[in-house]
Amino acid sequence: MKILGLLRHAKSDWGQSDKRDFDRGLNDRGHRGAQVIGDHIRKHGVKWERVIASPAQRVRLTLADALPGIEPQWDERLYLAGTDTIMDVLRETGGDAASVLLAGHNPGLGDMLFELVAPRNENALYDEAKVKFPTAAFAVFELDIDDWADLRDGCARLVHFARPRDLDPDLGPEY
Repeated sequence: MKILGLLRHAKSDWGQSDKRDFDRGLNDRGHRGAQVIGDHIRKHGVKWERVIASPAQRVRLTLADALPGIEPQWDERLYLAGTDTIMDVLRETGGDAASVLLAGHNPGLGDMLFELVAPRNENALYDEAKVKFPTAAFAVFELDIDDWADLRDGCARLVHFARPRDLDPDLGPEY
């Protein structure tokens, strides 16, 4: 069995219209959300043996706020990647790690739910996560594989899902 964590970048700063999408940072709410989800990730109990991430600025800042001191493996293919690319990256770079945390973007990360979880493994967490995989969301999957090269559709069970708003009501949706 392998463990996969997915972390979506925190809320980006759309006020930075002078920057290309790749270079956009986080807004104040994003920095707070990243810190809150980072505290949760550290307390959750999985020791992430490998962290793979999109090199986009908003992902870099999310990881810096959430998990300071980690040394991710930056992979340019993860910038705005779809599920096929995300699966390829995991197959190629998972190595012998028992647990991998991948940080990136939607819609690819949210779509991974539909790829990884077979209908027979859907549960209440899946039902919540499939509605929306918001900024700074964190999901953990147990994968029924022994080698990352064997990653395939339907091999997972979602065992944990958290959003900053679940941990701090002040980070809930703005109306």
